[in-house]
Amino acid sequence: MTTQPEPEGTTGPLGRQVPDSRIIALVSEAASRMDARQPWIARGMSDLIAREVKYLDADDQILELMHASTDANVKTVIHVLINNIPIEHLQPTTAAVEYAVRLAQRDIPSNSLVRAYHVGKDDFIEQIFPDVQSLDCTSEDKFKVLHHMSMVAGYYVDWISQYVFDVYEQERLRWISARGNVHASFVHEMLNSKSSDGLGFEAETGYRLEPFHVGVVIWTVSSKSVPDELRLLQQVVRKMATAANCVAPPLTTAVDRGTAWAWLPFAARPSSGQMAELCRVVAESGGCRVSLGLPARGIVGFRRTHSQAQASRSVAAVPGKSASPVVSFGDDGVAVTSLLARDIESTRLWIAEVLGRLAVDDDRSATLRETLRVFYLTGENYTGTAELMNLHRNTVKYRVEKALEERDSSVTSNRVDIAVALNVCHFLGSTVLVRKPRR
Repeated sequence: MTTQPEPEGTTGPLGRQVPDSRIIALVSEAASRMDARQPWIARGMSDLIAREVKYLDADDQILELMHASTDANVKTVIHVLINNIPIEHLQPTTAAVEYAVRLAQRDIPSNSLVRAYHVGKDDFIEQIFPDVQSLDCTSEDKFKVLHHMSMVAGYYVDWISQYVFDVYEQERLRWISARGNVHASFVHEMLNSKSSDGLGFEAETGYRLEPFHVGVVIWTVSSKSVPDELRLLQQVVRKMATAANCVAPPLTTAVDRGTAWAWLPFAARPSSGQMAELCRVVAESGGCRVSLGLPARGIVGFRRTHSQAQASRSVAAVPGKSASPVVSFGDDGVAVTSLLARDIESTRLWIAEVLGRLAVDDDRSATLRETLRVFYLTGENYTGTAELMNLHRNTVKYRVEKALEERDSSVTSNRVDIAVALNVCHFLGSTVLVRKPRR
């Protein structure tokens, strides 16, 4: 999509000065060079926004939406510059609109959304410099090109930030007016305030706090758009409660259109059979995943099991990991992994120190890590490991020896550290591994 440039020496539709055709051609050339670096520019920009703007790193799902929105916006601005497209001819990208909607549903402040765009604009303008500097033209023309590209980036951010702010406000009002979100305000108060009125909470929500609770976080994972996702999630939660023979209906509250929190009430501590029924229902439902807290009783238990379910989700939702549809805080290694997942950079460094070359992200190291992990889980039993992994005992013995050889002999980590590091690698995968060196 291209447009004919305005005659030289005139102003554009919004009263802006239009550069001559020679400068427009140089702008297009510089923007084309930026286009070759677009994925790198977008990833660096979204990482910067996550660091600089409060509340936008709430969880992995919000971060992924921010990455998608940033990528779409960077592509759009570069496309505008290459083809000399007027800002007033644009339509907002789906990713940018959806990101604003989700922030409103999560009650993340609108000023964080607007500030993200301005941080992104400043970073984009910085990225312009090297490509303008490399143009074969006079210094004066380079200045004109830089000025025009910076102005276009500014006009775009003014336009899109106002648009998504309006979307945010409309969604916030709609979300507040929804009946389910009335309950949500009581739920948030109960979770965050130690002085909450238990009787008032029970009267408003109809959910009793005295029994045992199992906290649930449930979210959709289907790549296809599903109408009324929240209703489907609520149906799965109700099926879970029925299958596990809960003492009363569950309490469910929406977090956003694809995520919900729930509490399942039990008269007594649920048995392993009841917990297995929960997993069966989720597995059969498809299209969603669930993280669970441990059974706990009373107001304190209501809060604790939810906190554990949230922590379990931080492990379950790691991008690129194929895992069980249900992850529980009580699963082997999940609790400690959820703690280490709070600081990925430090955890990655620690794992590299503990595992040495075994922490490299390649297929061979993955095979050795998994064998050694299971070996430690079985109490260093070669036969038990062979049975669990469906391998010959000698194969297990060979892999364990090779895995231990891969560790730096100068590292003095004990077996507990090694076992923990292996479990973290098992759950978090490439996120905490060392990239394979290029040859």
